[in-house]
Amino acid sequence: MPTAIDSHEERRLRPAVPASGRGTVLTTRSVAPSESLDYWHDVVLDTLVGMDITTEGRTYDAAMRTDRLGNLQITTVECDPGQVHRTPRAIAHGDGRQVFVAVQGAGRAQVEQDGRTTELRTGDIGFFETVRPFRTVYPERFRMKIFAVPRALLQLPDAGLRQLTGRSIRPTGGLPALLAPTLDRLADTSASYAAPTADRLAESVIDLMAATAADQLGADPAELPGADGVLLLRIRTYIRWHLSDPGLTPAVIAEAHGISVRCLHRLFEAEDSTVCRWIREQRLEECRKELAARPPGSVTLGQVARRWGFTGPAGLAKAFRNSFGLSPTDWRDRVWAGAASC
Repeated sequence: MPTAIDSHEERRLRPAVPASGRGTVLTTRSVAPSESLDYWHDVVLDTLVGMDITTEGRTYDAAMRTDRLGNLQITTVECDPGQVHRTPRAIAHGDGRQVFVAVQGAGRAQVEQDGRTTELRTGDIGFFETVRPFRTVYPERFRMKIFAVPRALLQLPDAGLRQLTGRSIRPTGGLPALLAPTLDRLADTSASYAAPTADRLAESVIDLMAATAADQLGADPAELPGADGVLLLRIRTYIRWHLSDPGLTPAVIAEAHGISVRCLHRLFEAEDSTVCRWIREQRLEECRKELAARPPGSVTLGQVARRWGFTGPAGLAKAFRNSFGLSPTDWRDRVWAGAASC
């Protein structure tokens, strides 16, 4: 007989996610087998949203890793077969403020929401609206990577979200073929990015989610990136992932994307820029953010420079003065002097 665990608040055994730390890992193997299903219910409730969980047995083998990058909460779950149900009763608790954008990492997920059913297979993308009921059946052990994003950042009307749920988006081409592997990799590497990089990556990924959603809803093609635009999005994401590498050259970037250096330069020329200028601007912006966030004396200019791909403090100082008219230290002193006077 299936074992069901409901999502009543009074069934919660313990807080699931520590208040501090990134890349938190939780597993049912940390508790006695007889407590595993109750424990897993509480982990899901605390980390994602309230859901009823049904399994065939009374024990459950599952693990979850969760992290936060900017406005994204990223959760990777790997679990035994089972069924989850986001019920009206759970929705009434008011914890559904985000849209889930999920990529199926392994196994299958049979999804039902807004009157539609679909099956997510490995690599497929699915949108879940948390303010309306949904049911997902996992017939075999599975892995899913779930990105919780504030619905306002997707810039989609409620009617548009209703058209996206209960559908599988297959990464066979276009924007889905860019979004799926980007989400997959970001979920696996999220804990390795410092806060400034994490924020910028989150912004890029949310923009890509919104563009993919608009594409699926049949937006005007003139408002969506074409083939060159998709490639440029991919290249910019790659650059942001590798800003700390001083060896990030046009030749390296072109080779990583299977294009010529001339083609790479052409893509940036269409944006009235150059690839080297764009890399320098991104590095300077990250250095400026770090200098503004760290009190004078807490980090050296050399540390900041090397963290963002400059060969040393002299190179950063020259680029910074050329762009902003001040040395990095003078700029930081002005920022902190202004903050102290407020």
